[in-house]
Amino acid sequence: MFWLATKRVFKSGLQNFIRNGFVSLSSVLVMSITLFIITSIILLGGFFKYSLDQVKNKVDVNVYFVTTANESDILSVKKSLEAMPEVFSVEYISRDQALINFKAKHQGDDLTLQALDQLGDNPLGATLNIKAKDPSQYAGIAKYLDDTSSGALSQGGLNIIDKVNYAQNKIVIDRLTSIVNSVNVLGIWFAIIFILVSIIVTFNTIRLTIFMARDEISVMRLVGASNTYVKGPFIVSGLSCGIISAIVILIAFALITFTINNYYGSYFVGFNMFKYYTSHFLRIFAILFGSGIILGSLSSYLAVQKYLKN
Repeated sequence: MFWLATKRVFKSGLQNFIRNGFVSLSSVLVMSITLFIITSIILLGGFFKYSLDQVKNKVDVNVYFVTTANESDILSVKKSLEAMPEVFSVEYISRDQALINFKAKHQGDDLTLQALDQLGDNPLGATLNIKAKDPSQYAGIAKYLDDTSSGALSQGGLNIIDKVNYAQNKIVIDRLTSIVNSVNVLGIWFAIIFILVSIIVTFNTIRLTIFMARDEISVMRLVGASNTYVKGPFIVSGLSCGIISAIVILIAFALITFTINNYYGSYFVGFNMFKYYTSHFLRIFAILFGSGIILGSLSSYLAVQKYLKN
């Protein structure tokens, strides 16, 4: 009996969806716009994350050592930094390598190179380039260096650290951290706003469908049909709108991302949007189908519930 009733509910719901073609199309269109926005936010989030990762890879904290520092002491500092959970990597640049890098950077500056040759000795100290796992963690790393520079990082009571350039990079690091947080919050708020708009519009669309079927609903209630049986077909219609909208948007974005990548890929500074879409397809599929089903069924349920209470 249960399966027979379920079959009738689904059959009736699909018939209502097809019979009210214009209203159903309106619901599909509204949900498609919402799912389009959600998918756009996901892809833009991927692009922003890629762009921010590129910037983060260029932001670091450099520790400059005095020229008299022993390599063993510097490597000891490197080891202590690598043990910190905030640190992603530590690159050691020796005095000799620092000199080679300096000459390569000023290859066309003859005056600077001549002045360097006149010094006779290498004036540059070794360097550690520190990359944190997150930009917000550089402050803690800099504090660690300040706190330990007079003790564990010293040799014979002398400070082997000449300079830490965290203060110079702090503005960039703080701005980068702020951008990351703002993008995440903005994406969440955009998704919430459009989901609410979609629920409201779909709610009113389903109410129109219910109004058109008011005589049928009255007959069903007169013959003793339960509220669950009355709600069922409309919820199925809402589910159908959500599923069709998800399928439409999945296909549309496959074509959109492929076209953008082929014709406008150079504008995205190395970010392959089509590859990102395909590699995250299962996640996007789950989000779209889940959102479509929830939007359709919830809007239908609320609309029918409100009608039955009147």
